[in-house]
Amino acid sequence: MENFKDKVVLITGGTSGIGKATAQEFINKGATVIVTGRHQDTIDETAKELGEKGHGIVADSSSITDLKSLATKVKDKVGNVDILFVNAGYGKFAPINEIDEEHYSKQFDVLVKGTIFTVQSILPLMKEGSSIILNTSVVTEQGMPGASVYSAAKAAVQSLLKTFAAELSEKKIRVNAVSPGPIETDFFNKTGMNDEEQQGFAETVLGKVPMGRFGKSKEIADAVLFLASENASYIHGTEIYIDGGMVQF
Repeated sequence: MENFKDKVVLITGGTSGIGKATAQEFINKGATVIVTGRHQDTIDETAKELGEKGHGIVADSSSITDLKSLATKVKDKVGNVDILFVNAGYGKFAPINEIDEEHYSKQFDVLVKGTIFTVQSILPLMKEGSSIILNTSVVTEQGMPGASVYSAAKAAVQSLLKTFAAELSEKKIRVNAVSPGPIETDFFNKTGMNDEEQQGFAETVLGKVPMGRFGKSKEIADAVLFLASENASYIHGTEIYIDGGMVQF
């Protein structure tokens, strides 16, 4: 059923993991999708995989210059945007005594600055009835050793959800968020941990999930599509946890 036919979707960080899976699901439902990423080769590869309804734009979510020009590039390709999924993310874990300014700045630039200025840039292309979905995380609900900066940045995104929703109510633009638990993506490969540390961390996290498994990217994608759909027309300012019960028990 093409319930997103004639809709245009913009997904930041859409060349892998959750973003890519979400792009494919929207296309399966009839939407035209633009994904962003930092590298031309991965953008080209992803656009090819997505097919004729998939498009790519090189944009670094930590760069104000890239984000300010993003709206112009999107408008030139597709005109207006009906659904914005602010998904681009970056996480690096370290104990408090090993955190430095770069560790802090990179994560806050991508997750907080990136969220604010992505929404600011694309908002003029969105009309009444449009939908914005942010990507938060269950780390905001638990004290996770080594994740202080990442958790703080995601907590800021969680706060932006509420304020954006309040501000955009008058424009009849809904703002919601998905809060993933541990998901089968390449996320851990980008954290700076070696293989042994990744394995230990994954086992620790998995032990906290009542369902006893990692989630799949498609399970997050399905929640994003729900929030963007008419079935969620009265859901606004809400964060949905997709975490196998991790923060509920």
